[in-house]
Amino acid sequence: MPSTRVPREDRSSARVTTVVPVVGMTCRTCERRIERHVGRIPSVEGVTASSTHAGVEVISKGPLPAAAVAEAIEAAGYQIGRTPWLARDPRTWIAAAGGLAVVAAIAVAAELTRLTSIASGAGNIAEGGLVVAGLLGMAAGVSTCMALTGGLVLALSAAFATSRPAAADTSVALRLRPTLVFLGGRIAGFAVLGAALGAVGSAVVLPSVVVAALMVVVAVVMTILGVRLTGLSPRIAAWSPTLPAGLGRRLGLDEGDVTRYSDTRAVALGAATFFLPCGFTQAVQVYALSTGSPLFAGAIMAVFALGTAPGLLALGGLPALLPARMRPAVLRLVGVVVIGFAVVNATAGLRLVGVAPIVGPGDASAPAPVVEIKDGVQVLRTFQLGNGYLPADAALYAGMPTRWIVESLDQSSCAVFLQVPSLGLAVTLHEGENSIDLPALEPGRVAYSCSMGMYGGQLTVVAPPSGADAGSPGG
Repeated sequence: MPSTRVPREDRSSARVTTVVPVVGMTCRTCERRIERHVGRIPSVEGVTASSTHAGVEVISKGPLPAAAVAEAIEAAGYQIGRTPWLARDPRTWIAAAGGLAVVAAIAVAAELTRLTSIASGAGNIAEGGLVVAGLLGMAAGVSTCMALTGGLVLALSAAFATSRPAAADTSVALRLRPTLVFLGGRIAGFAVLGAALGAVGSAVVLPSVVVAALMVVVAVVMTILGVRLTGLSPRIAAWSPTLPAGLGRRLGLDEGDVTRYSDTRAVALGAATFFLPCGFTQAVQVYALSTGSPLFAGAIMAVFALGTAPGLLALGGLPALLPARMRPAVLRLVGVVVIGFAVVNATAGLRLVGVAPIVGPGDASAPAPVVEIKDGVQVLRTFQLGNGYLPADAALYAGMPTRWIVESLDQSSCAVFLQVPSLGLAVTLHEGENSIDLPALEPGRVAYSCSMGMYGGQLTVVAPPSGADAGSPGG
């Protein structure tokens, strides 16, 4: 039921503010539609609809008839009522459980098949040129790099599918349009920005903090879209991030709603993935930079982006090619997958700045340092593999400088780009042994990760045993 209040400052003019809860608002377009219909009621002076607050506020000259307000809202396609936080349809939760099983199956399959190590046999880019760049692109399209780029293209494709009538008379090309537009923008963007790398001779790499913030923001948008697709929380589904209306129109967005589809946004997002953290992408970018040739550097990056197309097309085409009768159920599954991608990226973004939650034993049960002491410097040895670091939790003593020897055994993943945010270190590991000098540290934990936050570890710094000689090998 509408609630009515008369603000003190408006008593002289008998203005009345009526607040009405509305079910079903999920975007800026919904708000505008309701505002137009309610604004036509006689004596209404102002209307403000909010999908975030799931209601509409009406300012009028005198009290409004409840029936007139209800009729206007229903004419706009909505109903008066409280939007629930959680869905009440059991089928929605069953579909979400199925999507969770799909996410778990993808994670297990990736671990068992070692998809991230596909590029290990690709060879040196300088020797293979465009061919190796294409192979690296194919590997990136089915690796951990898929978590961010694949999540974006999947979200775009799902948004496009939900914005069109559930009819089976559209062509395959039309249904694949968002994925193809995204890939076109990605290939073109990589070509242009790759040429810029070759021309200016300096790396176009965003600071870790900026990349982390970008990943978290994208994860939030993906989560909201995923929740909207699953239908698990009608209230959260309405929390669509928006841009200023003027900027949104220039970018081709529907009145600023960043979770709706437009070709302009798909192209822009595709080109912007050049800056997203991916070990494969960064490896090719470094080589493109070294060529000193805008033409060849642009070709290298374009071929790499083209190589990612099969994997991204297979993923993004899923919601577009669904039969009409299956679309609602399967899109719920897709929503859970999108949320899964969002969680992966949010965690990776936090890890990039060293604030990811640490799961493991406390200091009381921390591993004992296994180090050698040489001339007052402790030497710690660890390994970098294609799927992370070994051991993931290594220990060393506090109050003593450290020479950290990291032996790189696999150059095929982002693990070769090692970052220690709290110490301001960023190192590109070459094959074999790499020496990193660390200052004397205080007891605690020092987190580190690859440049895209997908793989990480920690150094547990412990105080030397009381009365013991910290200089003894192995502690």
